[in-house]
Amino acid sequence: MYSSMWVAKTGLDAQQTRMSVISNNLANVNTTGFKRDRAMFQDLLYQNFRAPGGQNTVANASPTGLMLGTGTQVVATGKIYAQGNMINTTNALDVAINGDGFFQVLQPDGTTAYTRDGTFQLSATGQLVTAQGSPVQPPVTIPPTAKNVTIGTDGVISATLVGQTASTPIGNIQLARFPNPAGLESMGQNLARATAASGAVQTLAPGANGAGTLMQGALEASNVNVVEEMVNMIETQRHYEINSKAINASDEMLKFINNNT
Repeated sequence: MYSSMWVAKTGLDAQQTRMSVISNNLANVNTTGFKRDRAMFQDLLYQNFRAPGGQNTVANASPTGLMLGTGTQVVATGKIYAQGNMINTTNALDVAINGDGFFQVLQPDGTTAYTRDGTFQLSATGQLVTAQGSPVQPPVTIPPTAKNVTIGTDGVISATLVGQTASTPIGNIQLARFPNPAGLESMGQNLARATAASGAVQTLAPGANGAGTLMQGALEASNVNVVEEMVNMIETQRHYEINSKAINASDEMLKFINNNT
C-alpha cells in the first residue's frame, strides 16, 4: 500500500512539472521567436522480486519475472525548434530567420548569446542592437546619412547614402548554427547560451551550408499552438486526477485493513 502511494505521488510531481512547462508555453504564445518546450518522462528504478528466466523448478524457468516499478519523473525538457509563422511588420530593421540558425548578440560580460528574435533597433551611435540594447554580432553601424536600408536574404546590409544614387553595402548579418540546438541553455529575454551539449558553434552567412535565409520587414512568431497546448493541459489535469485517486484508493485500502484486523 505504501509503495502504491509513493508511486502515485511521483506521478503527481511529474504532472505538476509538465503543467508548469505547458503554462510557460502558453505564457509565451506572443513572444517573438519563442520555441515551445516539452517535458520528457522516465520511469524510476524497479523492484526486482524475481528475475526473468529465473528457475521456478528444476525443469521450469520464469518467462517474465516479477518486477514492480517505483514511479516516474520528468528527466528533461526539450525545445521544439519548429519554424514559427512569419509576421509582416513593414519595419526595415525587423528581421526573421526562415530556416535554421540564430542571431548572435554580445552580452555585457563579453560572451555571445543567441536568439531567434530579430526585433532590431539603432543605438545612439547608429549600431544595430536588440530591444534590450545588446549589439548584434558582427557589429553593424548604419551611418546617419543612410536611407533606404535594405537587408538581403543573404544577410548583406546596404543603404543609399546622402549624395549618392547607388546602394552601398554597409555591413552584414551572420547566423550561428549548432549540431544540437536543443542543448542550448535558455537565459530569458529571448536569449540562449551555448553549452557542451549544444556542440561547437558554426558561424555562417545566411543561406550557406544549411543556414536559413533572412526576411526583412518580418518577425518570426512563437511556434506555440494554443489548441495543442490546451489539449495537453486537459490531458495533464486528467493524469493528475487519476494519480490523486490512486492515493485515495490506497488510503481506503489501508483503512479497511486497520479496521478489520
